[in-house]
Amino acid sequence: MLIPHPLLGLRDAQEFSYLGDALLLDRPDGMAENAAEAFFSYVYLRENPAGVHRELWFHEQGDRSWLVVTRNTVTHEILGAEIARDVALRNRTPRDGGDAA
Repeated sequence: MLIPHPLLGLRDAQEFSYLGDALLLDRPDGMAENAAEAFFSYVYLRENPAGVHRELWFHEQGDRSWLVVTRNTVTHEILGAEIARDVALRNRTPRDGGDAA
C-alpha cells in the first residue's frame, strides 16, 4: 500500500505506524463540566467503520510527520493524505483561538 505523503510523494506504508481514528485530534476540553464523561468516550469508545475512514498515521521511518490519511477500510484504497497539524488548525474553534470558518 502506498501513502501519498503531502511533502514527500508516494511512500510505502511500511514506513508508517497506524495510530487510530483521526478523531483523536479533537481532544475534549479537560475543564468542561462533563470532562470525565467526554474523556471516557475519547479514550475507550471507538467506531470500526467499513468504508471511507480518516486515520492517523505517523511517518516513523521518514520525516516523523503525522498524517491524516483518508482510506477505504474495505478495499484499502488511499483517497488522500494531509499533514495532521494542518487538519487540527483548520478544525480549531474560536474559543481555541482559531477561526470559525
